[in-house]
Amino acid sequence: MAFELPNLPYEQNALEPYISANTLSFHHGKHHAGYVNNLNNLVKDTDLADKSLEEIVKATAGDASKAGIFNNAAQVWNHTFYWHSMKPNGGGAPSGALAAKIDADFGSFDAFKEQFKAAGTSQFGSGWAWLVLENGTLKVTKTLNAENPLTSGQIPLLTMDVWEHAYYLDYQNRRPDYAQTFLNSLVNWEFAEANYAKAIA
Repeated sequence: MAFELPNLPYEQNALEPYISANTLSFHHGKHHAGYVNNLNNLVKDTDLADKSLEEIVKATAGDASKAGIFNNAAQVWNHTFYWHSMKPNGGGAPSGALAAKIDADFGSFDAFKEQFKAAGTSQFGSGWAWLVLENGTLKVTKTLNAENPLTSGQIPLLTMDVWEHAYYLDYQNRRPDYAQTFLNSLVNWEFAEANYAKAIA
């Protein structure tokens, strides 16, 4: 069963002016699509061909002989999760149980935002910033290249892509501005809230 490039959950211009249609055209239509194509070629006629994306990520993590498969599978998963971590007219603050948990575990929503922005801006090179649930506690973490929390026993609730192709056409080298804009105007708190509700159910 071949993997397919999932559609964006909104139109390519829906995140403007914060992320341009030009960026999404390249990021989704070229980068994400490339990972899907590479993954299909790598797992074809192997024992991984019928596995789910999450199963492939977990089965190949840390195996140097399957690094190519892991990198492409994880990037397909990460990007699909990232698209849903944003929405038109996003930003603001979470509500309900997740909001209360953020206050409890970080001290305040503002403290969470500072940690999340710092994780994204301090990630050297390419990678991701995450809000995760680990052993009942919310944490901010960052991963290098294609790595993601699925391989660390963590449950991802939200992510921000900090590979240059995610923001360079719109923000050039101003990664902190992109991270601040992500939090202020793009983040999809309903998606994070749904992931948290599922995780604690």
